[in-house]
Amino acid sequence: MIILRENEIKLDTYLALRAAVNWKKLSREQAELALDNALYTVCAYDGEKAVGMGRIVGDGAVVVYVQDLIVLPEYQKMGIGKQLIEHLIEYVKGINQPGNEIMLCLMCAKGRESFYEKYGFISRPNDNLGPGMIQYIKE
Repeated sequence: MIILRENEIKLDTYLALRAAVNWKKLSREQAELALDNALYTVCAYDGEKAVGMGRIVGDGAVVVYVQDLIVLPEYQKMGIGKQLIEHLIEYVKGINQPGNEIMLCLMCAKGRESFYEKYGFISRPNDNLGPGMIQYIKE
């Protein structure tokens, strides 16, 4: 059974998850600062093993970003990404002020657009990179 834990991801866990999906290597200091400055993190665990995580960054009022959404390759296609993105979206809905609109943005890897479109994100095509995407959440 997958358990989600909020705002308690450890530095080594973050670095290991990034490495498992071949993301750019970060220094420990850079990764620690990134986690410290995140608005919100959620980590998925299978028992005590971290199998995925998501992170929101931004100003918390006008614009926020899904900066990280990682699921270990051997745990993909099991609904963990769905759980993580839904938690990230719910967090943003929860910080949005009544009557305001907040932009929830992300940059996805090429070929992953359809996953995010299922959750209301809108593609912005780019010839060289995967598209930027944005979702407007209004209270």
